[in-house]
Amino acid sequence: MTQFETGERTTLSIRGVTLASLQLAGLSFLVLAAGFMTVIMLAAAMVPGYDFGGAAISDLGILPETAVIFNASLVLVGLLNLAGGYLFYRTHGKRWLLTVYTLAGLGAVGAGLFPLDTGGLHGLFALLAFLFFNVQALGTATILDGAMWALAVIAGSVGLVFVVLMALGDAGNAAAFGPIGHGGTERMIVYPVMLWLVAFGGYLLAKGEGTEIPGRHSA
Repeated sequence: MTQFETGERTTLSIRGVTLASLQLAGLSFLVLAAGFMTVIMLAAAMVPGYDFGGAAISDLGILPETAVIFNASLVLVGLLNLAGGYLFYRTHGKRWLLTVYTLAGLGAVGAGLFPLDTGGLHGLFALLAFLFFNVQALGTATILDGAMWALAVIAGSVGLVFVVLMALGDAGNAAAFGPIGHGGTERMIVYPVMLWLVAFGGYLLAKGEGTEIPGRHSA
């Protein structure tokens, strides 16, 4: 008898695949976010006189002490987000949300493959990552409840506000950066959503141990 010959066996099979996907997605998000935050911290410590306020995060991708580790970590972030986004998609089935995860992942991969000193391509991919990682948080909030919903909304909203401020500052209005400078503004785009991904990854890992799919709209 095959698994498709009874409704019960089909349900058990689908549930097993779903829970495994949740765990693998959670692990992907946890590793990418915690790993990238660690690399940023270590790389900045490796460069004497690195200016957190004035320097861009992507400066770490062109400095000789940190270029390899930083650019490699960006590519890994993108690949893990692509993998995690697809695994998560298997549990919710929303193609538009998979598209958001894909665009964010491609942005990170592109920013790593084309460092800051390569010109316009880096800026385009970096903007794609800045924008869609935060849209990713807001999009994911549509299928979450409770504290994880609130964390996703807060992280994504804060990140998008600072995307706008960075755009204004880079367009010539340096006052938009405020006292935290360009570097601080970039970090306010990246840090909240990365911290959310750490929490979200842990949340999915825990859900993968249980019997229910997360979120009120996941059916």
